Amino acid sequence: MTTRLPAAVLWDMDGTLVDTEPYWMAAEVELLAEFGRSWTTQDAVGLVGSGLWDSAAVLQRAGADLDADAIVIRLTDRVREQIALHGVPWRPGAQELLESLRTASVPTALVTMSIRSLAEDVVGAIPFVAFDVLVTGDDVAESKPHPEPYLRAAELLGVDVRDCVAIEDSPAGVASAAAAGAVAIGVPNIVSLEATEAAILWESLAGRTPADLGAALVLAGDRA
Repeated sequence: MTTRLPAAVLWDMDGTLVDTEPYWMAAEVELLAEFGRSWTTQDAVGLVGSGLWDSAAVLQRAGADLDADAIVIRLTDRVREQIALHGVPWRPGAQELLESLRTASVPTALVTMSIRSLAEDVVGAIPFVAFDVLVTGDDVAESKPHPEPYLRAAELLGVDVRDCVAIEDSPAGVASAAAAGAVAIGVPNIVSLEATEAAILWESLAGRTPADLGAALVLAGDRA
């Protein structure tokens, strides 16, 4: 029996492909400390999955006396420094699943609200051609949880988003993918996805295959 595969697999980056959320959180703490303000873990968790300019507005209200673009660049540069220092912190099974999708000729897109410079750092560290297209936070007018990022990715790939699977780790990302019409697979990392629109929740990507993604697509269709 032939396994149905998704028309494309759309990947979130921070927290899903790579475990960079701790880098973002540390960068936020450092930034606000410069202005004599505190920033708790709970505060940082509240920004997981948000667009960078949305996060910048929150940080401004918390006391970061910089314009939004400056905040975005400061945070991004700090995360890039951490990646350069420590290497890319891959999430378990993510790189292996991505490689198996490429072997199976399933189109892939990276859909991240990080800006392109950081996305290109991560993609450049992958030892194979990993993605057909990149959609980044500086490419879209509306960030997650708006559906625009995922709709843009499907459009660039030339596929019907309803035949795609999206892999996400945040409520905002799951909401974005689901609103676009993709089948959202939630792989929790920092925050719970129990109360989200994820069609399926997986504890990890370790050991997962393209066939598992195809089965998730079929299962979600059967439930609809």
